[in-house]
Amino acid sequence: MSKLNVDQKTINELFSDTKADFLIPDYQRPYAWCEEQCLTLWNDIFDFAFPGADYSKFDKDSDEYFLGPIVTFKNANKQQEIIDGQQRLTTLMLLLRAFYSLFGYMQDDNAKRTREAIEKCIWKTDEFGRPDTGKLKIDSEVATDNDKEEFLTILRTGEVKKEQKSTYAQNYRFFQKQIDEFLHKYPAFFAYLPQRIMNNCILLPIEAESQDTALRIFSTLNDRGLPLSDSDIFKAQFYKFYTGKGQKDQFIQRWKALEEKTETIFHPISGTPMDELFTRYMYYIRATRGQSDTTTIALRKFYELDKYALMYKDETLSNLEKLADFWNDVANQEVEKFSTRVLRRLFVLNYAPNGMWRYFTSVYFMQNKDAEGKLEDEPFYHFLNTITAFIWAYSVFKPGVNSLRTPVYAEMLKIVAGQPVDFANFKFEEQQISNMFRDYNFYNMRPITKSMLAWWAFQDDAQPLMSLETLFDIEHIFAKNRVSHETMSNKYNVEKLGNKAILEKRINIRASDYKFEDKKKYYYGFESQGKKKDGTKVKELLDLANAKSDFSEADILTRHTSILDGFIDYLKANNLIKES
Repeated sequence: MSKLNVDQKTINELFSDTKADFLIPDYQRPYAWCEEQCLTLWNDIFDFAFPGADYSKFDKDSDEYFLGPIVTFKNANKQQEIIDGQQRLTTLMLLLRAFYSLFGYMQDDNAKRTREAIEKCIWKTDEFGRPDTGKLKIDSEVATDNDKEEFLTILRTGEVKKEQKSTYAQNYRFFQKQIDEFLHKYPAFFAYLPQRIMNNCILLPIEAESQDTALRIFSTLNDRGLPLSDSDIFKAQFYKFYTGKGQKDQFIQRWKALEEKTETIFHPISGTPMDELFTRYMYYIRATRGQSDTTTIALRKFYELDKYALMYKDETLSNLEKLADFWNDVANQEVEKFSTRVLRRLFVLNYAPNGMWRYFTSVYFMQNKDAEGKLEDEPFYHFLNTITAFIWAYSVFKPGVNSLRTPVYAEMLKIVAGQPVDFANFKFEEQQISNMFRDYNFYNMRPITKSMLAWWAFQDDAQPLMSLETLFDIEHIFAKNRVSHETMSNKYNVEKLGNKAILEKRINIRASDYKFEDKKKYYYGFESQGKKKDGTKVKELLDLANAKSDFSEADILTRHTSILDGFIDYLKANNLIKES
């Protein structure tokens, strides 16, 4: 059983300990607390130390304020390497240093005692208890933090220059301002605040015997500050592996480059961009292990298996880099890596009704890439068409991403086995799927609506490729407000798929009651006050504007039938309809 040292301590007890020697290791995140979090901390400790703004209501013998845990382990250099609590610890050091700077000008006995107490929290002391201002009790080696030296300089000197804009400098200035305002408002009680912070604000230091134990402890705690992400935990394991191989510096450079790349291409709803990369790679590993079960364990639990065995393989980091490069090429629509027809398919998939296609495609890439990280065009193009057709149809046949897992996970196993993706066990009955699409209500709020419209736009081979950064709204070609003053056989036809198209958000046709003839200038583009307003790049809308003076209810129904018939033909072309 792992041994732990757990002992509740005041800030003064923890920081002033002669053995205190904290290290923020290079695999940690950069300091990220902003003024909002510093203000919350300041307000909390002020309200605690001065209840009701009255210093006399505080009981120094019983009042305590808990600031949270600090998880560390003692490394080979006998330093307390911080796994959890880095943000909090750094902020408290900045706060104490801001107090110390003011107390340096005060000569009364209380000020002197407070100054001496803070000295022992910030600097190491000699055997006579005198502070050595050349030896701080905290150090930072965060590889991706370009401002860490600024933090250490602030602690050494208590000064910030006007040109310094780091988070450390901003937060230090914030505390200086708050302390200065407090001093002017409560000059007689000024010394009480830092004493109460140091002696009655409580931390829970948890010192583990190893990094592994410290990481496990961290994963079970709720951190008030900014917690490490799953990928930060993985980084610690990689760091240990590459340090053991004598490649620590190379690893730090590779990891930093990988982080920077993922931040530009992944924008997950939850977790970090690096977490998203690890998730996409996880599906490939699952497939190679023959795992098709639809219940997936959490990301961290997956990589924790067998004591992080995946992190101790040379190919893992290289594979992550290759996978990131692939998705970077997709995001940048690299014509040197992909044909135009493939880029068009990838554009449409960007509007898929769920994100499962990204994991599916990641597995395909990892299995089929060549030595240069490229994919053979024809098989990849066929794969993208097949998964587009299936995912679109299945989202109507069995809505919900969870239901999609069963067929997709099964096909992932076929990919790593070198077999084609054909959904042989999940093909659709033509009449059934046709009826389901014809009976389906394509409301704007349903993701499949925009998915179908994006697919339909690109069924025209002359539709030009557009940037993945283009934002689209759903355009009602026959304006919704026309229903109120024009006769229609069925007013609900205005919401049919045949009346909708993707349209660039920047065009933003504000007048929803525009007649089609009035809308055409927005499709074409026009000049306003000497400025050119670009038109749409959606070719179908331009074709309609050129061919028609109006777009009627009959046009809606005709186009609706064309879209749905076209999609059933698309399913047939990709061999996803059962044979009669």
